[in-house]
Amino acid sequence: MPITKALFLSSAALLLTSLGCTTTSAGAVALRPDGTPGPQECPEEARKAMRYVRLHVGDAALVELDANQVGAQPITLYDGPVESMLTDDLGMLESPTRLYGWVWTSGPQVVVRYYEAHPPDGDKIPICAVARLGNGQLRKRPESKPGTAILDFSVASAFIVDSFR
Repeated sequence: MPITKALFLSSAALLLTSLGCTTTSAGAVALRPDGTPGPQECPEEARKAMRYVRLHVGDAALVELDANQVGAQPITLYDGPVESMLTDDLGMLESPTRLYGWVWTSGPQVVVRYYEAHPPDGDKIPICAVARLGNGQLRKRPESKPGTAILDFSVASAFIVDSFR
């Protein structure tokens, strides 16, 4: 009986953990009429974790937008999940920490939101960050097909935010 109870409790914990993850994922984001993501709050769990690793709103570091296309020019991003890589340190997160998030390509420029960081020597940490690049440089090239964004550059800056707008 104790083994059955332990299995049940561990299964319940796993289920609750996976359900908790969906509240911070892209699946919970309302889309605007043009297909870009609407506002989204940064979960309290992520705000606490960011304080712990000394990440503050406005902190930024360079990232390779797609860890599978490092240094490529141009690159193609697809709607859906993305794995980016820090090329600079961000707070206590050292390069080459991986950032996991979601890409939307339906608007005039690509939107990337990050929900999780995975340091090379540690556990995953919930975060809230966005990819930005000045002068409209996350703007899609005209030959981008639906569901894709062809970009001139493989790098951008990841900025810590307290909510997504």
